[in-house]
Amino acid sequence: MRWEPTRIAGVVEFTPTPHADERGFFSRTFDADVAREAGIDPDGFVQDSMSRSRRGVLRGLHVRVGEGESKLVRCSSGRVFDVVVDLRPGSPTRGEWLSFVLDGERQNSVYVPAGCAHGFQALTEPADTAYRIDRRHDPHEDLTIAHDDPSLAIPWPLPVSAVSRSDAAALPLERLAEALGTIRARVRSGHGG
Repeated sequence: MRWEPTRIAGVVEFTPTPHADERGFFSRTFDADVAREAGIDPDGFVQDSMSRSRRGVLRGLHVRVGEGESKLVRCSSGRVFDVVVDLRPGSPTRGEWLSFVLDGERQNSVYVPAGCAHGFQALTEPADTAYRIDRRHDPHEDLTIAHDDPSLAIPWPLPVSAVSRSDAAALPLERLAEALGTIRARVRSGHGG
């Protein structure tokens, strides 16, 4: 398994080496030693979650205020167009975003540090997405940014077939500035796990 930093500090892509034969493939999807080498505390994760999405479904852009939330995201089956938006106060890349194609064949994953928003669109029917999260969910800290925010101009690859009610009601970044400023010092320093 190898890891690569990105131009947004703290956002890391992990790519394993699947071993394939006539039966299919075997792949290591997480390695605590590799995570430590990439500067991520693997012991900080407290919850694993999963979502299944139909083709075209868009989830996000989600971020948590307060202490934030770091997560390791992987598409276990199918493919998703995955987006990370840096919203950390004081970050030199604040307001910038990166995209990745997470693929069930490649089994690559992306580490999303606290203070960054995350969302994805399912490119296949279905797409299963797995999350390893470092904090228990507190719905009072949830914040959603409009996926079609013109200031971000994210080129989602497919027409959006469905979003949740809360995602449909999300506001653009400029209307959420005050809430985003409440992200605590742990996020400001860029430490997620």
